[in-house]
Amino acid sequence: MPIQHAIWKVGDKPARLSPTRLPSEQKLESMIVSDPRILFGEWMLIGRQEISNHGGRIDLLAIARDGSLVLIELKRDRTPREIVAQALDYASWVGQLEADKIAQIYQRFSDGGNLNDAFQQYFGIALDEETLNDSHQIIIVASELDPSTERIITYLNDRDVAINAVFFQVFQHGTEQLLSRAWFIDPAETQANVVSSVRTRGEKEPWNGEFYVSYGDDRSWDDARKYGFISAGGSVWASRTLQMLSSGDRIWVNIPQKGYVGVGRVRESVRPMSEFAVETDSGPRSALDVLKNGARFREHAEDPNVAEYVVAVDWLDTVPVEKAFREIGFFGNQNTVCKPATPKWRHTVERLKNVFPGWDRK
Repeated sequence: MPIQHAIWKVGDKPARLSPTRLPSEQKLESMIVSDPRILFGEWMLIGRQEISNHGGRIDLLAIARDGSLVLIELKRDRTPREIVAQALDYASWVGQLEADKIAQIYQRFSDGGNLNDAFQQYFGIALDEETLNDSHQIIIVASELDPSTERIITYLNDRDVAINAVFFQVFQHGTEQLLSRAWFIDPAETQANVVSSVRTRGEKEPWNGEFYVSYGDDRSWDDARKYGFISAGGSVWASRTLQMLSSGDRIWVNIPQKGYVGVGRVRESVRPMSEFAVETDSGPRSALDVLKNGARFREHAEDPNVAEYVVAVDWLDTVPVEKAFREIGFFGNQNTVCKPATPKWRHTVERLKNVFPGWDRK
């Protein structure tokens, strides 16, 4: 059924605010450009009204922390069939963009800005040109969603096409207008489809069943090895892909810019760090009281969007950070967890099995 939501003014007699409309979707586009967090705080805008090789204009183009691109199309007055077909057509162009073209798009958008510098400043990490645009997703922005649009988006998502819709509703409150946002699909689910589509320029093969894990170097790998876990947090983008892991899954852990440090099997699925206990000489204790970063994790434990989340792991073979293993041609990605469908991942795992001989221990 079509998405519907409402806002009430809190009081002894709740008062429902009246829905209204923005003057135009152009106004909404301008608001998004002014503050991209209206859509999602983990995207940086890099282009607006960019002309594709197919002759059409892409409303907005953004980049995520992992270097994947986000194609954003406003529904305006187009029918569901038109907007989805147009977005898929544009996506076929976006998927072929190389690093130099993406940098040029950002230069036009920012009046000469440098994409690498802007990415570093926005996300706090360096942009990896090798994985830039390894995958992308489509976001349809609408003032309302009809059943046909919902069916089309659901169908495509069920077939691992990373497409989503965000629905905005405007409400009148006195002389002010309030903007409300609702996602059709949890953005984390769409991100999982993005992660599943990670490839190496045109090459794709069936996933080999091995999970890739990126473990942030701002966390203690010594703690992770000692107490048996991996973790992520600080944003929904970072933590939600941990939900892809289930008991028995095998993971290969890479510390960005350092190398691969271990292989293990998932013991328990994801949970908040605040609910995770570790074994110590004095018995089980809360991880927040024991880990080197425990105080930092505790500070944000009550906010589900930025809290630290943990997956318990039985390690099969690990090395300390100073012995991390890396080679030219190895797979790497900023997503916390992904299921790469690329020959590069198969090659990486085959090499790592020689480096970590305990990989197949029961």
